[in-house]
Amino acid sequence: MALFVLLLLFQTAAMELILRRMMEHTAGETLHRLGREALWSGIIALLVALPIAAWAASRIAARLRRVVDFSRRIAQGDLSARLDQRRGDELTAMEAALNQTAERLGRSFAEIESSRHELATMLDSMQEAVVAVTAEGHVRWSNSVMKRIAGTEIRVGRPLVHSVRDPELLACVRGALEKREVRYGRANSLGPGRIFEISAAPLPSGGAIAVLHDVTRIEAAERSRRDFIANVSHELRTPLTSIQGYVETLLEEPRPDAATANEFLQVILKNATRMNRLTEDLLALASIESPDYKLAMQPTRASEMVRDAIESLGGIVVDSGVELESSGAPNAHVMVDPDAINQVFGNLIENALKYGKSGKLIRVGARQLENQIEFFVQDLGPGIASEHLERIFERFYRVDKARSREAGGTGLGLAIVKHIVQAHGGNVRAESELGSGTTFLFTLPIVPEKHRHEEQADAPVTARTEV
Repeated sequence: MALFVLLLLFQTAAMELILRRMMEHTAGETLHRLGREALWSGIIALLVALPIAAWAASRIAARLRRVVDFSRRIAQGDLSARLDQRRGDELTAMEAALNQTAERLGRSFAEIESSRHELATMLDSMQEAVVAVTAEGHVRWSNSVMKRIAGTEIRVGRPLVHSVRDPELLACVRGALEKREVRYGRANSLGPGRIFEISAAPLPSGGAIAVLHDVTRIEAAERSRRDFIANVSHELRTPLTSIQGYVETLLEEPRPDAATANEFLQVILKNATRMNRLTEDLLALASIESPDYKLAMQPTRASEMVRDAIESLGGIVVDSGVELESSGAPNAHVMVDPDAINQVFGNLIENALKYGKSGKLIRVGARQLENQIEFFVQDLGPGIASEHLERIFERFYRVDKARSREAGGTGLGLAIVKHIVQAHGGNVRAESELGSGTTFLFTLPIVPEKHRHEEQADAPVTARTEV
């Protein structure tokens, strides 16, 4: 616009100059001379206007090229691009509007990216596995849990069927895509020994999203609960059936023989005692597994613990023909609840007496490791096969069920030992070979000398420590 105004002003000045010359000429001057002067004036005006127009056009073209380059950068995702606005013409207003548009786009994309990152972080922090697929069944997105389950096979853009082979998951996703409704299922082949509940729902964009909740622990807990109830019911039913049978026999016999009656009553007493022990062990195990279980911890020498165990439990082997001896123990201190640890030794020695009686000897001792004391109870009985060693600390697990019931065991003694030792921060295990006896070992952390003095100084205030 400025160029055209400049040319118009120049042409007006040239015409004014021509008119003045015409008035200054005498009447006798010829028209030919006037025409020649007008021609030269037009040529001069054109020669002056052309460079000015070329310069102005090049400036405008350069600014338009910068606008095109700016648009290209925006299209490529560079929202930080801006145009120079130092001039005050019409193009400057357009450049300002483009800069404002780019700034708004930048803010909008920043907010979208922040929301996307926040959503991805939340989904990655979930314990559930999440995978989204397109309408064609290709992976659109998956969180870190799903990637751990599927491994490197699951990638964006790859068909889900090539990454996950579980038929139930694929069926749920396919149903959500085709029927546009929420589908539920249960996957058992995504990981060894793992169970997932599946929920697949359609997305407004045409794809679908599947959420997998790991219920392996819940299933294990439920299975353990069912097994526990079944075992308790079985353990109680056996002595109850025996008691009921002998009582009915006594009631049906008006005048039972004294010897027979005494024999029956002995059987009834034996089964009642067994039920009482089972009840006590169940209560003890429930107490130990409770969140409110507390230990009255105090520093105690390992040698004193072994000596006290032998002295307090020696009475149970007096009439058994089995010798209970000490194998020595270090003088290092450990933090223990004396009553709870005495129960551990009692259960282990009683177990050794029941199943290792044929060895005629039970050894109790301890040895110092790097930062632990390892206690042990050893018998010289028939031993335990290796396939049972990992499971003998489970509730109601028995190596020989018939022999265990004959010996009067409840199947809970070693489970109680395991929970008490773990509550003390230790571990328990068993070592055995058939024909060579069995050794039960448990570890307790050593109390450093400095900490032991601090514990003794604080003993009146912190006599009980919650575990």
